[in-house]
Amino acid sequence: MRLGWALGGIVLVAAIGGCTSDEPKSSTFVTPSASVVASPPPWKEPASYSYVLARGCDDAAPLGRYRVTIKSGQVASTERLDAQAATPSSTGEVDLGPVTGDQGEEIDAFTLGQLLEMAQTAADDGGEVTRTFSPEGVPVKVMINVSEEGASGAECFGVSEFTPAS
Repeated sequence: MRLGWALGGIVLVAAIGGCTSDEPKSSTFVTPSASVVASPPPWKEPASYSYVLARGCDDAAPLGRYRVTIKSGQVASTERLDAQAATPSSTGEVDLGPVTGDQGEEIDAFTLGQLLEMAQTAADDGGEVTRTFSPEGVPVKVMINVSEEGASGAECFGVSEFTPAS
């Protein structure tokens, strides 16, 4: 009987202690199969690869999609995939890009290692960060929110079509 009460007390103290911890919140890592793991699977970033980067938190309508090529650990090229061809017109309501006729902002692309470093820095600074990984450990979605505006201030980056160089 005493053992049962002692174990119940330990469980109660542990539960209360876990709820009042001042430790920073850790990110959860979710694989596409929706299982939650304590840490991402091990993954070593290759020196050369390519991937498609989608910027924006609305997966159905990202703000931009880019094919990024990494060579020797550095961004070698970035190609905007969703740019729409437009013919400049003097009557246009939108200021079209001077060279391509594109509308929208361009971003500086990054390696996947740099993306994970940005997320870790934001988390270390108290930002809200979530990271999703493939079963192989490749990051597939990173959400970073360091804004006081709530969810509307979040930056999201989706990664697809990861292809290591042969």
